[in-house]
Parts: sequence; C-alpha cells; structure tokens
Amino acid sequence: MYILIYYLHNSIIILFGAATLVAGIIIVVNPETVFGLLRRNLESVSLHILAVVVRIVIGVALMMAAAESKYPTVILILGWVSIAAATVLAIMGRNNFRRLITWALGLTDTFGRSGGFFAILFGGFLIYALI
Repeated sequence: MYILIYYLHNSIIILFGAATLVAGIIIVVNPETVFGLLRRNLESVSLHILAVVVRIVIGVALMMAAAESKYPTVILILGWVSIAAATVLAIMGRNNFRRLITWALGLTDTFGRSGGFFAILFGGFLIYALI
C-alpha cells in the first residue's frame, strides 16, 4: 500500500480535493443529502473505520506530496493534522465517535451551509496547491 501511495499521492490528493469540493457544493445546495447519509449510517462501524482510514491515507499522501506542492509547509501541516485526527478518532472508541458525530450533526442547521462553503474552498485549495 505504501508503494501505491508513493506513486499516486498527487492523484489521491487531487481526487480527495475534488470529492471535498463536490460534497461542499452538494451541502450548499441541499445539506440533507450529505448530512442525512451520515445520520443513516451513524450506527455503522464502517463509518468509524472509514473516517480513520481515509484520514491516514490522506495524511500520508499530503506529507509525501508536500515538497512538490505550491505550499509545502501548509500541505505538510495538513498531513500531520490528518494523521493526528485519525489517531484521535481511533483512540476515542466507537461510543465517543458516535457522540461526536451526533454533536456535529446537531450543528448543521446553524452551520451546515457555511461548512459546505468552506469545504468548497478547502477542496479547491488542495487541487490548486498540487496542480
């Protein structure tokens, strides 16, 4: 897996950036599409596992892509933050993860669309930084 990430790290980050950008657009247009999906899968252990694994893969890819990016320090820091977040999510356990997601979903009425807007900006930044 390490070799795959080594050769594909820019593609992984660009695809993740594009997915984040599209998710942000969907959240701005119809927030319940994304947030409803999270609510429906809240009890699924795979949501927790996916949250950890995606952060590890993205974190490693960001760290590997940092030197080739337009903003190496920012990309490297984002990689370390992603790895740290994966570690915290893995350590916190399933019940605390579920409580965290429930709490975050409780904020969607107030901050959902603005969060979508920031997702658009973040996804766009990742793509720009690596193209």
